Amino acid sequence: MARSMAEQAAETITKGIGRRGFIQAVAALGAGVGIAGTAACSTSSSTSTAAASSSAPAPVGILQPGAGDISGDHYLSSEVDKVLWGYVPTVESESVLQMKSGETVTIDALSHEGILEDQGRDPVEFFGGKGVSESDVLQDAIDIAGGYDRTVRNFDVDGPHVVTGPVFVEGAQRGDVLKIETLEAIPRVPYGVVSSRHGKGSLAVTASGEAPAGISLDEVMPPIGSDGRPSGDPTQYGNVSTFTAVEDGQGVMRYGDAAVRFPLRPFMGMMGVAFASDPGLTSPNANSIPPTLGGGNIDVGLLGVGSTFYLPVFAEGALFYVGDPHMAMGDGEVALTAMEGSLRGTFRLTVCKAGSGDAPSVAYSYPFAENEDSWIPIGLSDPDGAVGGQSSDLNAAMRRAVVNALDFLETDLGMDRATAYAYLSAAANFTVSQVVDKTVGVHGQISKAHFDR
Repeated sequence: MARSMAEQAAETITKGIGRRGFIQAVAALGAGVGIAGTAACSTSSSTSTAAASSSAPAPVGILQPGAGDISGDHYLSSEVDKVLWGYVPTVESESVLQMKSGETVTIDALSHEGILEDQGRDPVEFFGGKGVSESDVLQDAIDIAGGYDRTVRNFDVDGPHVVTGPVFVEGAQRGDVLKIETLEAIPRVPYGVVSSRHGKGSLAVTASGEAPAGISLDEVMPPIGSDGRPSGDPTQYGNVSTFTAVEDGQGVMRYGDAAVRFPLRPFMGMMGVAFASDPGLTSPNANSIPPTLGGGNIDVGLLGVGSTFYLPVFAEGALFYVGDPHMAMGDGEVALTAMEGSLRGTFRLTVCKAGSGDAPSVAYSYPFAENEDSWIPIGLSDPDGAVGGQSSDLNAAMRRAVVNALDFLETDLGMDRATAYAYLSAAANFTVSQVVDKTVGVHGQISKAHFDR
């Protein structure tokens, strides 16, 4: 008889399969990824990104708040008084940490999976049902699920994400760019969860309970039961959560007597700076779900170790935050979530002044990224909430990604616009980042190897 998923998960956790090996593998992967910026900002540290990621000791077991080695100049936990649940910091928010430009900070990010209302808001019980012992559940998850009171939660309105921050970066002013180098992304637990819910995801029913264009009602995922559309009680919202173990550095989902295994690519789905002006945390642009011009829930899978993310600054100190930690995510994030799993990230935060040329030109008005191999222009469907709230128009996101790519090629690399347009069509790739965050996204990849630099 096939073992239950709970039994198999319990065996995974009890034996500690892949814990040390997985974390060491992540560090090794990070060591092979460098940063090649168009023009790097000056920093207070001469340590390279590759060296920083490879030199960090690999922790053993569960990374509870404050436990394990901290590689950054500063450390920020994801305990109750350091997080927002469902909302991102606004330009009026008070920082929970202050640091100098060019310094590094290690930040704990807590996954929302296992603490949400439709999962019972009790991570010990939720993960215990998957075979995880109470000692292998993060204490900050237990504390936030049971005692978060900074805002009154409304499951139907608030975002799901636990957001750590904000961090005040000295010298950052409106009109600057914050350069975010990801040096580490270390799992805090050897498991994750992928969830889908009625009303959300790429195959969800519409608000009126009908099938979306292109599919029939019996093709909606997760399938609609005999009780029809859920109402009122979050525990009856049709949530399907797939527990995913980490074994030998891979994500493992079991079904029947078989299993599917896939590589892990840890990254923060959410990295942002304060954008909305709303001291009451009620604006749609303060909700943690839609990405904005200040970044946030951007969900671009290329933003792992070795990447650099550039964000325009809208508030003094930038007010940087992270959340939505992912252990793996396919482009599109079609089921609603990635493989959500708590991470500890280390970042170098550097202020780039307007007119200095220290950041790509596009980044002074729009999120932009790069890694060792590619420049990554980004397009969002409604990043400022101007189109009657969050518009999920992939065509709009695609057009903006192409325009941002053209602006970068013309302004930063000196290509005439006609040649740049032709080049993008011949040799660049544009990919759906995600289709589930109300404001949807597309990102491009422009190969650095194609250019004489």
